[in-house]
Amino acid sequence: MTTRAPAYDEIEGSAENSALLLCDHASNNVPESVAGGDLGLSPEDMARHIAWDVGAAAVTRLMAAEMQAHALLSRFSRLVIDPNRGQDDPTLLMKLYDGSIIPANRHADAAEVERRKALFYTPYHNAITKRIDGMQANGLTPHLISIHSFTPQFRGRALRPWDVGILWDKDARLAVPLIKALENEDGLIVGDNQPYSGQLQGDCMYQHGTVRGLPHVLIEVRNDLISEEEGQQAWATRLARLLSPLIETTTKEPA
Repeated sequence: MTTRAPAYDEIEGSAENSALLLCDHASNNVPESVAGGDLGLSPEDMARHIAWDVGAAAVTRLMAAEMQAHALLSRFSRLVIDPNRGQDDPTLLMKLYDGSIIPANRHADAAEVERRKALFYTPYHNAITKRIDGMQANGLTPHLISIHSFTPQFRGRALRPWDVGILWDKDARLAVPLIKALENEDGLIVGDNQPYSGQLQGDCMYQHGTVRGLPHVLIEVRNDLISEEEGQQAWATRLARLLSPLIETTTKEPA
């Protein structure tokens, strides 16, 4: 069952499942309450990685179905406000991204940032907290799995060699064995804290994983690999297959 709120969609998983899937950049939607629903970018720009993580929402939904896992997905573009940033991060509201100026953000002041946070950022994070609290109240240790995608190439920069990147900070319980498992898949080039660092204080995994001491991992799949249905299904199946035994093993580890 999926429930819908203005800031997020929530998928109900099995009551005994400890996996919680998150998709921070699931949508390129600009709500009517933000610049009348138009940031001033072309449809081509709004379809690019600057507005959302291409393919990530579909992979998350397919994984939730395969794993019978709970999931939360944003319903607003990262250009509205970025839920995978700390509240004081200068990139929380982007005014220029990968060569594109975002007209409706260009003159946004602190009051506008706070307004968007109240409408979208805070409800999304509150929903994550509520779900984690509920799982813990039921005797589960939530395992947070954040699904993202990355562009193969920024404008004017070199091609990125990785097929998938695993981002993590202090907690290696899911990340390190997942890296090893992916490296054993034929032909995959796996990034360890590539193409981004998982050590960004204040990001979503920091807020809900590191601070609370929960096992967590952020997965970045190269977006051309999951831009179509066939790749989305293949990656969802692969990640579900590799993660499920890791979650079971971690769950059985002594506290």
